Amino acid sequence: MQEVRTRFAPSPTGFMHIGNLRTALFEYLVAKAQHGTFILRIEDTDQKRQVEGALAKIYQTLASVGMTYDEGPDKPGDCGPYVQSERFGMYLPEALKLVKSGHAYYCFCTEERLAQLHSDLEKSGASFIGYDRHCRNLSREEVEAKLAAGTPFVIRQKMPDSGETTYHDEVYGDITVQNNTLEDQVLVKSDGYPTYNFANVVDDHAMRISHVVRGCEYLSSTPKYVLLYEAFGYEQPKYIHLPLINGKDGKKLSKRHGATSYEELINAGYLPEAVINYLALLGWSPASTEELFTLSELEQQFDIAHIAKAPAVFDIEKLQWFNSQYIIRKSTADFFRLIEPALQELCGDKQELWQRLQTQQDLLARILQPRLSVLTEVREKLAFLPSLPEYSTDLFVHKKMKTTLESAKAVLADLQAELKNLPSWTETDLHDLMINYAQKRELKNGMVMWPIRVAATGMQVSPGGAVEALVLLGREESLQRIEVALEKLK
Repeated sequence: MQEVRTRFAPSPTGFMHIGNLRTALFEYLVAKAQHGTFILRIEDTDQKRQVEGALAKIYQTLASVGMTYDEGPDKPGDCGPYVQSERFGMYLPEALKLVKSGHAYYCFCTEERLAQLHSDLEKSGASFIGYDRHCRNLSREEVEAKLAAGTPFVIRQKMPDSGETTYHDEVYGDITVQNNTLEDQVLVKSDGYPTYNFANVVDDHAMRISHVVRGCEYLSSTPKYVLLYEAFGYEQPKYIHLPLINGKDGKKLSKRHGATSYEELINAGYLPEAVINYLALLGWSPASTEELFTLSELEQQFDIAHIAKAPAVFDIEKLQWFNSQYIIRKSTADFFRLIEPALQELCGDKQELWQRLQTQQDLLARILQPRLSVLTEVREKLAFLPSLPEYSTDLFVHKKMKTTLESAKAVLADLQAELKNLPSWTETDLHDLMINYAQKRELKNGMVMWPIRVAATGMQVSPGGAVEALVLLGREESLQRIEVALEKLK
């Protein structure tokens, strides 16, 4: 059997879009599910569009989601180098082979002529806007004279001008395109750099890529690749085109749908494993009804046959659900490490508060993990800790708890003294104190807990209850806040 070899070949021209990451994931899974090789290749032939820092983001993203490549720029195999700019000398000789075999030709048209050509075609309402093959039939003498004169040139692929090209896609089946719709594409530019399409085919063949995975927007342009393979006499790889990712409005996913890059999602509080799990289900369905998969589990479950044709819908609410499931499954220690930056930011220069929170990891995990959709919600839910928010005494009135301004004032006044004298400030002692107080006075627990919680947090809704808030705040801060509440209630 042929070894399965796939490649992720990003260009460092921007940050990792969700669509790019989904493609990388499927390329990874196609290889790993068949015990194959996953390759990272950097396609940097478009030097002008490179973005500073984009290359580092590619490496960081793959590392953070756990997609370890078997060969790449920093993991040399026998098909290197794995950066296109370092393979620069390989492309022109390959293009000249096609010129010699009659599958490509020199084009000496200037940029001005091409711009004028496109303008004229658009004005005329032509159905095909492309190169008019002006240089396709130059005589050998004309070509040699221009080369001798140093006239700048590009090398174009000589497309068949009749008939059709058919190829098989593993998802969409047989795809047929009329050859007269295919432009004689540029293979090597005037600066000697290869175009993306040409370098792609040359490198894929050199690296023995068995499966080419990409978005279905390339379905109609794949015949260009197919014809290049045929011109070279290369064996065709298997093609796997992935369905589009749309927003909930049915339009292709874009900035208007919110965070669409991996980095934006991470900054918004999503976990890498949740993002990967969700992306795997955008265009692929497992044989079972299970939805939660680790990357290693996906490697075991994935199969090409279950890739869908219909566009996938990126639903941020569904991603939030996945994220919440991964958050709640974290161990206490791992969860605290995840929220530690947010807690430090929240505490600022309040070192005593920060030290107290470090001792309350179990409590924080217990009250936060079931309530978080994204990690960035930590600051919002614990906003009461560094300083007491401004609040109205209306919060003390709660019909369900049967609390009034008068009852709240009485409870706070009674408990203030008892809390001051409490021997130890622990969850157990605080809980017992308030429950015993309620029992002695034949009050519902809520009539005691609610005013204490409001006084401590100044919030309508907070994670945990009165006891947890008092523990996180500590004795001194808690008593000060109860005093503020009593002043408000006078």
